[in-house]
Amino acid sequence: MDSPHNPDPNDTIVAISTPPGRGGIGIVRLSGPDARAVAAPLLRLRHPLAAGQARFAHIIDTDNEVLDEAVVTFFAAPNSYTSEDIVEIAAHGSPVLLDYLLRASLRNGARLAEPGEFTQRAFLSGRLDLTQAEAVRDLIESTTLHQARLAAQQLGGALSRQIAPIKENLVHLIAALEAGIDFAEDDIDLLPASEIARQIEAVAAPLTALEQTFAYGRIVRDGFTLAIVGRPNAGKSSLFNRLVERDRAIVTAAPGTTRDLVTERVSLDGIPVELVDTAGLRDAVDEAESLGIAKSREAMAEADLVLLVRDATQPLHREDEAAIAAHTDRPLLIVLNKRDLAPDTAPDTVLYIVPDAASDAVPKAAPQAAPAGAHPIISTSALTGEGLPELRRAILVALSAAAPTGETALLTNLRQQQAVSGTVAALARAQQATAASIPHEMLLLDLYEALQSLDALTGATTTDDILNLIFSTFCIGK
Repeated sequence: MDSPHNPDPNDTIVAISTPPGRGGIGIVRLSGPDARAVAAPLLRLRHPLAAGQARFAHIIDTDNEVLDEAVVTFFAAPNSYTSEDIVEIAAHGSPVLLDYLLRASLRNGARLAEPGEFTQRAFLSGRLDLTQAEAVRDLIESTTLHQARLAAQQLGGALSRQIAPIKENLVHLIAALEAGIDFAEDDIDLLPASEIARQIEAVAAPLTALEQTFAYGRIVRDGFTLAIVGRPNAGKSSLFNRLVERDRAIVTAAPGTTRDLVTERVSLDGIPVELVDTAGLRDAVDEAESLGIAKSREAMAEADLVLLVRDATQPLHREDEAAIAAHTDRPLLIVLNKRDLAPDTAPDTVLYIVPDAASDAVPKAAPQAAPAGAHPIISTSALTGEGLPELRRAILVALSAAAPTGETALLTNLRQQQAVSGTVAALARAQQATAASIPHEMLLLDLYEALQSLDALTGATTTDDILNLIFSTFCIGK
């Protein structure tokens, strides 16, 4: 008997492939050797199903009564998504009708598909590699066009194509070293240590660059967190409402109104952003405010980017200085709010502030060009909206610091990043072994480990447990 985690790949499977609920169209998908035989009793066709063609049909019940009209498409193996015979029945999106088609298919011998099983079959048949299979899920779950474009690139094999020549170079190096060991007594040219080191570096360098794309790939795929912090009444909640374009946070003239974190998800130039409004940073007046301030500091520590909001009518306060000092090596934008009340603070160009290394984070201003470790200062008015376009651009500039240059694929999830990191680490050990003149038999252990980690990226050597975990995150109809 098949377990839920090890379904029989020879079964014909069925699932509703459209989202739950009513809709103009609903699709039931069958895949497997008996897909046509399972679907046949449900349909009255004017013309027989033909590979790659759509046919008009009536859906009929067990009494041969018409229930609906449908368009039925047949994809013959191996020219289908799963590389198996596939039948897709597109009917009107009535939940009752789709449920009838599903139950009737099960009675006719199909099995209910596991989550992601259609895509898993595409992977197992070699139709997709694992990075492409993950891209299917990412494309379905995309909430912005930027995410959809990235997923489409991965689905088209961008990452796979980038990995292929790197793997080829690694395999050639392993083969050359193996030949030197197997035919040591024959008159063949052995690779000198300098050439081995060069070839290892030729494999490692592009992988190191690829590993660094994860920071930006994660942001595009999962979004980033932006924490808005500052002293009470600096205008944090007003700025938060401006960025989410609605009155989400409570705004009053009384300081300390915000006691808990307020979050909202928005899209900024195609990248999902979770904005976090926080309690004002000051000496707490009661326990509730103290807890809120503690949460503010946690949000500031965990955020990908921090907006430190300052009241332009007030001098720099020690809480502001402490926040700047805590971000000497982390992304921070300083927002001078209430510029409508302090017009002299509205510069024509973005300024920067630099924590003085020789003192306790006393800031200095530097115009235009950003010195190392500097934080941009953007002048805004949450009341009038002045400076908001410049602030949005500054946020995007801060994010683009993690974006790779040139045409390159991106690592978009932790599994991919760990596979590449494991490869790079094994290659580093191989490089050390080469420098230490360690025998090639030992050097090859590191190179084979690098190859195994690289193969795990595309799924060539991925265990069943990991595969089941990945595909279990898909919707059932995919």
